[in-house]
Amino acid sequence: MTSLTCVTLEVADLTAADHFYTAAFALGPRVRLRAGDAPTTGFRGFTMSITVSQPADVDSFLGSALEAGATTLKPAAKSLWGYGGVVQAPDGTIWKVATSSKKNTGPATRKVDDLVLLLGAEDVKASKQFYVEQGLTVAKSFGGKYVEFASEDSSPVKLALYKRRGLAKDVGVTEDGSGSHRIVLGGTTGAFTDPDGFAWEPAPVTSASA
Repeated sequence: MTSLTCVTLEVADLTAADHFYTAAFALGPRVRLRAGDAPTTGFRGFTMSITVSQPADVDSFLGSALEAGATTLKPAAKSLWGYGGVVQAPDGTIWKVATSSKKNTGPATRKVDDLVLLLGAEDVKASKQFYVEQGLTVAKSFGGKYVEFASEDSSPVKLALYKRRGLAKDVGVTEDGSGSHRIVLGGTTGAFTDPDGFAWEPAPVTSASA
């Protein structure tokens, strides 16, 4: 089964980005870094989402990210679906940390339940069909708004598609943006580029990592 195994963020300052991701999230080889300064403005069309088990872990991750230099897009707060907040890393990547639980069961463990890459698609149905043709399997699908692809239990990164406008709204930014996405998806398949311009390459064996 074709699956996503890591993401590579292209950053202008590799040393600074490595320091940030080590201090903020410590996600290891799931999130890799490479130097890159391709022109980009506004919303880059994707977000990274960390799912945890309780609010204490949300606060812990968001707190360490802010201490490392991130800026708040949405302060951590309760909602109908749980508890979470959104920050933007110094390199521009948007990170959401959330839990479906509204109460703590103990101190923060900083255990990551899921790491999810959400791609903003202009046409979710068309992008869904494209990915099916590349060998991915659909796990959940909600019309033209959201698609989640199946992954093995041990898969380091999950992949989902979200309507671009809805994804931007969810993290508190406008949908306007142009230029490079500054992200490359590492998978268990060959190189290709999806309908929204997101590039895939065979997952690297070694790379600069957070």
